[in-house]
Amino acid sequence: MRMRKKKHGAERIAACSELFLTERITPSENPPELEIGCGKGAFILECAKRFPERRFIAMERISDVILIAAEKLKAEQIQNVRLINGDAARLPEYFDPRSIGRIYLNFSDPWPKKGYSKRRLTHAGFLALYKQILLPGGEIILKTDNEGLFDFSLEQFSEAGFELSGLTRDLHHSELAADNIMTEYERNFSEKGFPIHRVIARI
Repeated sequence: MRMRKKKHGAERIAACSELFLTERITPSENPPELEIGCGKGAFILECAKRFPERRFIAMERISDVILIAAEKLKAEQIQNVRLINGDAARLPEYFDPRSIGRIYLNFSDPWPKKGYSKRRLTHAGFLALYKQILLPGGEIILKTDNEGLFDFSLEQFSEAGFELSGLTRDLHHSELAADNIMTEYERNFSEKGFPIHRVIARI
């Protein structure tokens, strides 16, 4: 269901302007971690609170959605997150090569219709972009409830030369559950009994 347009959205985003990325990310001793498709921000907010010494960037293409994330971060006075209202296809515009330590893909759109596979965030075209901006040894952590997307992603990761680890098809009933940080979507679907798939893909 399409989200209802937020009232005074532009003004509200402007009020959170200090949270939005204003400069290109370059290689550093403390490389940031990037969530692509941050939704309403529950995951990145918890990451920032749990790991205050780490830097995070959250990207979301829908402005009315990233507005919610921005207002949550501002209300909690979070200092170690920056936001990008943009599309993953434009990653090289924001990041230098080898400037990111980790990428999170949480419950990305599975694009199940025939002919739409190139839009999936684990398609080979996107993986090539991730390889550019990730540090050597950098990793992608994928979580999804969609088995078709998960199987597709495993194939794409392997074909692109990523090393796979931490693979589970039922995250919340595995030994990995204790350290898991949930998204809004994940909490809703796991409560309904849907298994959550997870894998780490490392360069």
